[in-house]
Amino acid sequence: MTFRLLLIAIGAVVLSSPASAGGPDLAAIARSSGTPDIPGLKMVWLAPWGDVEKAHPWANIIVHQTEGPAGSARGGAQAQSKNPTRRGVMVWVETDGTVYWAVADNLVPTHTDGADRNDNKYIDNSKTYHQVNKDTSIGVEFAGNYPDVTTSATDAQIAAWRILVKVLRARYRIPLDHVYAHNWIDYKDARYCEGCALATLAREWGE
Repeated sequence: MTFRLLLIAIGAVVLSSPASAGGPDLAAIARSSGTPDIPGLKMVWLAPWGDVEKAHPWANIIVHQTEGPAGSARGGAQAQSKNPTRRGVMVWVETDGTVYWAVADNLVPTHTDGADRNDNKYIDNSKTYHQVNKDTSIGVEFAGNYPDVTTSATDAQIAAWRILVKVLRARYRIPLDHVYAHNWIDYKDARYCEGCALATLAREWGE
């Protein structure tokens, strides 16, 4: 009887311990280099990760949505990879959830319009005005809101974003409240709130 109880107790410990299940350590993967497999993400590496300690000192994440049709993320990412500092972003997300890592993380693509919003309409802009810009922020572009810019991100994009935002935050040690929608920091297209739903989701998902 005693031996049986001991086996039951050991089994309970094993089942309650996430590490024992052999699950991937997402934080460790995020701090690695090269082209790692990231569980839950279909990642296309156009630029591999370098030594994270030599990456640009990224402090924020800005969510963008491009007026491109489904399938346009690949072309945008490829053009960005060939000319890393052109107007665009580091990471592109296709409507099917495929993530394209286009630019080495020690380089700075050109995105945002200078963090010129200072009306506190969505968030407190005292901490973002002229501060949350291309030099401090990773841009993530979600494709597919053409011809209707109010089209929401797809379920596949949202599923990819749930993992991707955790990877970005872990890799560069970015606080949760430093995830922003483009429209929160810049005066943008009045037809829709660019990136707002996705940035809000990221903050709601929490740590």
